[in-house]
Amino acid sequence: MTTDVHEQARERIRTTYLRDAADRPASAARGLHHTALISSDVEQTVRFYQGLLELPLTEVVENRDYPGSTHFFFDIGNGNLLAFFDFPGLDVGPYAEVLGGLHHVAISVEPQRWGHLRTKLLDAGVELVEHSEVSLYLRDPDGTRLELIADPLGEMYGTQVL
Repeated sequence: MTTDVHEQARERIRTTYLRDAADRPASAARGLHHTALISSDVEQTVRFYQGLLELPLTEVVENRDYPGSTHFFFDIGNGNLLAFFDFPGLDVGPYAEVLGGLHHVAISVEPQRWGHLRTKLLDAGVELVEHSEVSLYLRDPDGTRLELIADPLGEMYGTQVL
């Protein structure tokens, strides 16, 4: 397929499904309660997310679905949480991008905090890819791709998406 074919498909989707904000119905959702990821090591994950990314750990409980597994949560702002499970004894394998799987988690941060975290991550030796002077792409200790984005919520690279 050529790029023109892809753009034609995107235009068809826009025309068929996308509504102007004034014509768009209210969402049935009230926000993202939490996204749950898998951790190979609870303490390593806490050190990374709370220590490096400065996302406060808010709770640590046993996973109700798998005895011995830990379910733990980090505050990512606006009443939203990033959650993790560990699955000791299960061979869940390394992170992989698959259809229906996770590509990345984009976490909004204030511009001043973004610069602070950029410096902190670089000083810690974390490999970063910077895009458009507002996005940092990195991987957590288990390989999950993260984006720290300084654009306001509902905006992406200067374009209103909400």
